[in-house]
Amino acid sequence: MTEVLVRGIVENKKGEILVCRKKTKNYYFFPGGHVEFGESNMKALKREFKEELNVEIEKASFIGGSNHVFIEENKKRHEINLFYNLEISELKSESCEDHIDFFWFTKDKLKKETVFPEPLKQGLLEWFEDQKVFWKDEKNLE
Repeated sequence: MTEVLVRGIVENKKGEILVCRKKTKNYYFFPGGHVEFGESNMKALKREFKEELNVEIEKASFIGGSNHVFIEENKKRHEINLFYNLEISELKSESCEDHIDFFWFTKDKLKKETVFPEPLKQGLLEWFEDQKVFWKDEKNLE
């Protein structure tokens, strides 16, 4: 099964990037989540940011995506991630959900930390340099 996810990049005035981490994991990822059946990308993005941070998205621009195939907890997973540059109503990092925490990373820290999906992280770092829409594809597991 292939899952479709929408994720958002949020930058504060210091140029730091908002990332999150499940409390039970040792890696980070970009805020957002699954697109539910029949839901538009924007509706999913707005819903996820409302649920996770209780913020409203004021503006969203598509910046890229990735095809990410991996194994987690002995299960094959396949994600299509669609990435948006966001302006939100209020910059905050306090989670509304018990299972995740949010953090602000400098671009240098973002480069050094384990942030999944890796292709999306690489695409974002390139986007910061050239502002060109990107697509990152990974090799299959087979």
